[in-house]
Amino acid sequence: MSLYPEARFITSAARAAQFVPDQGREVAFAGRSNAGKSSAINAILNRRDFARTSKTPGRTQLINFFALDDARRLVDLPGYGYARVAKEMRDHWRELLDDYFHARDSLTGLFLIVDSRRGLGDIDWQMLEWAHALDGPIHVLLTKADKLSRREATETLAKGQAELGPDVTVQLFSATKKLGLDAARGHLNAMLEARPAA
Repeated sequence: MSLYPEARFITSAARAAQFVPDQGREVAFAGRSNAGKSSAINAILNRRDFARTSKTPGRTQLINFFALDDARRLVDLPGYGYARVAKEMRDHWRELLDDYFHARDSLTGLFLIVDSRRGLGDIDWQMLEWAHALDGPIHVLLTKADKLSRREATETLAKGQAELGPDVTVQLFSATKKLGLDAARGHLNAMLEARPAA
């Protein structure tokens, strides 16, 4: 059963003027186009096909707003950094994400989705810079961890913790094997209960 049975799609935004009203609380999910962001959202909410998944990375090209209930939202940010996407589209995504992070007082936390086999890239660090400016919690999911050996998983988690420092929480995660689901849900719930900026 879904933890958020009332969850529903609200709208997609291609520019800041199309964002939903900045009230209540919302948590954003961001990550490279092939890091498994949609699969992570679906697994955490226990809602199959809630966020679209695709074999073609880069399908999420808009900011998608979902209502979890009357006062709380989940925001699926555009996947970024995929080489086959035209430069104009990549530039548009950067501008859209910059607008989002500087416009949302209701944003109470960020999930950053990172493929555990690839680690943090330059644009992941840019995302973290944007998020740090909000002074809200950031939680990193190192996805596809089921594809790592036990030793690789331990080393990857330790490396992530060392790189990110004490202000960012990080965990191993696998949507297909349900690894780390309870921890991820706990972080999401805590963010959704946080008080928005005044």
